[in-house]
Amino acid sequence: MTTHTIGEVLNQLRDEFDDITISKIRFLESEGLINPDRTESGYRKFTPGDIDRLRYVLRAQRDRYLPLKVIREELDRLDAGLSVQGPAQGQLPVDEPGASVPGSAPAPVGEHEAPAAAVGVSLPSREVVGDQHLDTEELAAAADLEVADIAALVEHGLLGAPPYDTEAVTIATLAGQLLGGGLEPRHLRMYRQFVERELSLAEQLITPLLRQRNPDSRTAAGDQADLLASAGAALHRALLVRRLRGLLTP
Repeated sequence: MTTHTIGEVLNQLRDEFDDITISKIRFLESEGLINPDRTESGYRKFTPGDIDRLRYVLRAQRDRYLPLKVIREELDRLDAGLSVQGPAQGQLPVDEPGASVPGSAPAPVGEHEAPAAAVGVSLPSREVVGDQHLDTEELAAAADLEVADIAALVEHGLLGAPPYDTEAVTIATLAGQLLGGGLEPRHLRMYRQFVERELSLAEQLITPLLRQRNPDSRTAAGDQADLLASAGAALHRALLVRRLRGLLTP
């Protein structure tokens, strides 16, 4: 079976992913998303299946804004022969030269779908299992950003200090998409301000439930938080899409 060095893999993927680097490939390997074999001298040997798997990961990050935790869960399901719900349905090809990963193109998000579901963000009542603990450089690599971009997001209140978790990767990735669309970091402060206003409303609804000392009230508080996060995000998107459509309509 033909194998490739990490440099050859970089050259193969560079046309589709112009920001791919050797350090990013190594980072994804350290996170367990790809697992190439090694020669006796320690050099990586990538099979065509390894390259397809790497391409799947890169597309999931770029096109669907998925954090690594969600991508890893998808790969685990595909490895087990199970289907993946949503835009990644299909089997991951193994060792097929030139094969592409089915379903890796982004699926359109409906006007009434919650953006949280589209990007794999956990709901507030769900514990994030096996979360990451990334430093600034690792977060920048995971989100396809420069370290200076991460510093700007910290400066404007979208991120805190390291270590960073899976949700920080999602925030940085989405912020990077907006920065790539022409926005500046200072423009993103409005999203933090939106959240602070919504949080103020959520506190009024949830705090009384948390003060009650019974499990049912705490469960109800979690359900209320989930509703505000998912339905609130969906409503925000639906309203914005409608106004943008009006802007684009002659």
